[in-house]
Amino acid sequence: MSGQATVLVVDDEIRSLESLKRVLSEEFEVICAKDAGEARRVLESEIVHAILCDQRMQHETGVDFLKHVREVWPDPVRMIISGYSDSEDIIAGINEAGIYQYIAKPWHPDKLLDSVRGAVQLFRLQKETETAGIDMKLTPERVKRVVTEKRGAAQQLFDFDRIVHAPDSPLRDVIELGRRAADFDISVLITGESGTGKELLARAIHYGSSRSAKAFVVENCGALPDELLESELFGCKKGAFTGAYQDRIGLFEVADGGTIFLDEIGETSPAFQVKLLRVLQESEIRPLGAQRVRKVDVRVVAATNRDLEAEVRAGRFRRDLYYRLAAFPLHMPALRERPMDIPLIARRVLDEVSKAYGRAVHGIAPDALSRMQCYDWPGNVRELQNEIQRMVVLADNGQLEDRDLSPRIRSSGAPITLRNGHGNGHHNGHGNGHSVGATLKTQIEALERLMITEALDRHGGNISRVAGELGLSRVGLRNKLGRYDLRKGVSRDG
Repeated sequence: MSGQATVLVVDDEIRSLESLKRVLSEEFEVICAKDAGEARRVLESEIVHAILCDQRMQHETGVDFLKHVREVWPDPVRMIISGYSDSEDIIAGINEAGIYQYIAKPWHPDKLLDSVRGAVQLFRLQKETETAGIDMKLTPERVKRVVTEKRGAAQQLFDFDRIVHAPDSPLRDVIELGRRAADFDISVLITGESGTGKELLARAIHYGSSRSAKAFVVENCGALPDELLESELFGCKKGAFTGAYQDRIGLFEVADGGTIFLDEIGETSPAFQVKLLRVLQESEIRPLGAQRVRKVDVRVVAATNRDLEAEVRAGRFRRDLYYRLAAFPLHMPALRERPMDIPLIARRVLDEVSKAYGRAVHGIAPDALSRMQCYDWPGNVRELQNEIQRMVVLADNGQLEDRDLSPRIRSSGAPITLRNGHGNGHHNGHGNGHSVGATLKTQIEALERLMITEALDRHGGNISRVAGELGLSRVGLRNKLGRYDLRKGVSRDG
């Protein structure tokens, strides 16, 4: 169940105020104010989602009050309720005060609830579009359409099946565990080196879960000091601390009903860890400077490149918070531990970069690919992506060549070369045919890939002839073709 939204009701008629509160309290936290002055004091101390204000009050009209609210507290969705159908009031309310809806008295309880539900939904959708980087003034209908379209596109883009890996990759088991975790509302901790794709896996878990129709929000916990991190995650009132120039809705509230991804959780201070633990235990937040706590329903997926168990033993990370976050731990292997994935990832990145840069680069030379598989990739997939981008810029003849690689990769180990099917490689003057820094498994896979590539060239991609020469069954050869992304070299009659 999502946390209750807060609705401020302003009316100088006590009976009307009580009736509105009685109906709205079924679904919302309702704060009542008998006039505009009292309502302003509420807005100074509380985070409010929607305001329902009577038009004709003694000292100030509803439109005048909401016009002021729009200038000082622009976030709450504003509504007017009135027993008078004065067209000038309606026009002024829409144009000057940014009124979302004009509700006529006498109102029907069900229709009133529908209107306020719509206002709260609009509030949350607008906050979601802000965190998604959409900087535009939109009508309520357009906001809903944009968010729905973005969620649909994200669900396709971040599907588990789009995490590139070979059939025998160690990543395969991680993805399968991620699929299982997605089905259950359990906290997930993803560990792994920087650049291994932890956020990609977190997004797949969210969009593969029952929360996929709600928000997925991200916060890098290592990028901000405690006070700013608290205001980002839990929200704050204007003036709560130096630099708090306006009310801020926290990301936990934006993610209500959905998922929050806390990246670099291992970089947080012990003081902040205490506050985060309380939020996870109680499922409630209190914005800085606010007096009331707010219930939230959020799934937490955290990630770190640290060994959190070692951090717990060293006293730098709270043990109780660790066990709260790591109910379902997952580890993303480094790219050097899965060289069989490099050809597939490189091909995917090449296709995307070539299209983005408008360059007709469609292939990777075998010797360049072999050298990529021999390199350790300390920056993991992120470093590989950057390298492909650089190579696409430098490519001259429609494919990425060995000469296009960065010096650090070319100097890390020469690719194994073959002549007449026999190993006759060299490395920087050494005659032993190995690559410095490469594991035995990596060298064997590079050798196997090049033998298959040369055999395909000699026999025009004929599967039967290549399998016969290499002493493989047709099925065994086809499995290796898939593993090394070599199917494009196979002829139809193979």
